[in-house]
Formats: sequence, structure tokens, C-alpha cells
Amino acid sequence: MTDKALRLGTRRSKLAMAQSGQVADAVSRVTGRPVELVEITTYGDVSREALAQIGGTGVFVTALRDALVRGEVDFAVHSLKDLPTTQPAELALAAVPEREDPRDVIVARDALKFTDLPRGARIGTGSPRRMAQLNAYARTHGLDIETVAIRGNVDTRIGYVHEGRLDAVVLAAAGLNRIGRIDEVTDFLSVDTVLPAPGQGALAIECAASDAELVAALGELDDPHTRAAVTAERSLLAALEAGCSAPVGALADLLTDGPVIKEMRLRGVVGTTDGSRMVQQSTTGSVPLTHDGAMALGRELATEMLAQGAAGLMGERAH
Repeated sequence: MTDKALRLGTRRSKLAMAQSGQVADAVSRVTGRPVELVEITTYGDVSREALAQIGGTGVFVTALRDALVRGEVDFAVHSLKDLPTTQPAELALAAVPEREDPRDVIVARDALKFTDLPRGARIGTGSPRRMAQLNAYARTHGLDIETVAIRGNVDTRIGYVHEGRLDAVVLAAAGLNRIGRIDEVTDFLSVDTVLPAPGQGALAIECAASDAELVAALGELDDPHTRAAVTAERSLLAALEAGCSAPVGALADLLTDGPVIKEMRLRGVVGTTDGSRMVQQSTTGSVPLTHDGAMALGRELATEMLAQGAAGLMGERAH
């Protein structure tokens, strides 16, 4: 392999630059080559529309993938939850590194926890998935909240709380960890309360499928347990025929007995954004050792959820 710099395509946001910088360091270690970041603006970065309105699926990804196909960059880093569930044949998902904390978190005024927010509290999020589950939890626990649709980067969202326009905002723990702002969190939401987006907390490293040498080098950063988990979660999403802006939560976690990994449990939820109707299911099986095994786990749970009426809760189904 040459010692020429590898070009890493990344979105320009502070979070994207932080996570791409961390991947760049890791890739430099495994390849012995310098890595330079190439900043690319995606449609999702410039559009001010709500993600659910512009389709959600792929809006942060397409421009990066186009640059890869054109050979303008050698590899790209995405937040895995932004990736459409179908993989283009010309691109390889070369690595899914070990996952960060998949949970959602609250940043609230006066250091409040979610359950301590005052009656009528306004909670900001751009995610129908978060709205559905927060509203469902509030309904069943006698809380009075109003979810407010917002867009913007981390600074903008937390700013709404500091300015007093919102009582709280919901963000991903992984993102705040990666930009060094986890200490601003006032409450970590248990996955029993809010299931994360499929793939949340994980990164995806993509390159041209034809570059076997680079695919192999990047593959050294792959974490097999993370890959199995997110493959099952994304298979569930695909089988529900839902895009990544749909109100679908999913999490595959490993069940252990001491140091021994026993099984993988996959949980899924879909609901109306007002939280009035929810379908929640889980399945447990042996840890999938193959891509096909992980895909089958997701499809199996999706079949159960569709039988419970999940399709009718997603509004417009994204095909």
C-alpha cells in the first residue's frame, strides 16, 4: 500500500467532524497512511425542512456516496442510523466499529430529569420515534408533556433550553460523548422507556467495493458484535418497509452470564407520534454468527410486529 494520504469524506457538522476525526486516527493506525478529511455538504445539512417531510432516508448520505462513486474520496464515515437499509452494490460497508452508548438523553432546564419536568413541559426533538415513545410513556405514567418538532445541530438544540424556549430537548448520548458534552445531560433515558433508532450510536465506514485492499484494511476496525446487532435492527426496519425518519425504535443487545455471551435479544417498537397506539415486541435467540442470521432475526420480529398492526402506525410507508 502506498503512503499517500487517504481521503475521508465527511459531513461538515461539528459532530460529523468529531466522529470522522476519531475514525481517521484509527484508520491511520491500521494502514500506516495519513488521512485527510474532505468536507462534503449534504441535502440534509442545507434543507430547513423537517426530516420527516424530506423523506429522511439518505438525506445525509447521498452526497457522500456520490463522492465515493466518483472517486473524489477514498472512504466515508456515516452515522449508521442515517444509512438507508439497502446497500448499493458498488459500495462496501467495510467496518462498523464498536458502538457508543445507544441511549437517548434529556438536556433539561434546572438539571431536571424527564419524570420531574413540570406539567405542560415543552420537549424538543426532530424525531417522530422519540415523540411517539415519550408521549406513550407520559400517557401511561400520568405526565403532561408537549413534544415540539425542532431541527438544528447540538448547539442550536441545547440553546433552545438555555434561552427558555423549551423545557428540554432529546439528543443521542453517542453524539454528545463524541463532542465532549456528555456532562450537559440531565437524564439518561432507559431503553425500557425509549428504544433508540436502529443503529443509533454506531458508525458506518464505507468505501468502493472494488478496492479490496482498502476494504480489508478498514475491516480491521469492524466489531462483530456491533455489526450483528445493527444488522438485526436494520433488517427489522427494512422488513417494516420504513425509512429512517419513521417512528421505529429497535435495539439488539447481548445477554450475558458473567463473561459468557448467551443470546441476543432484539426489541422493536413502532407507534403513532401522539403515543396513543404502540406495537412493542421482542425476540431472543442465539447470537447470529452470519449476516444472514442477523437479517433473519430482524425479519422474524418485523413479521410479529406487522401481525400486531405495526404498518398502520407508521403513516406513509417509505418504499
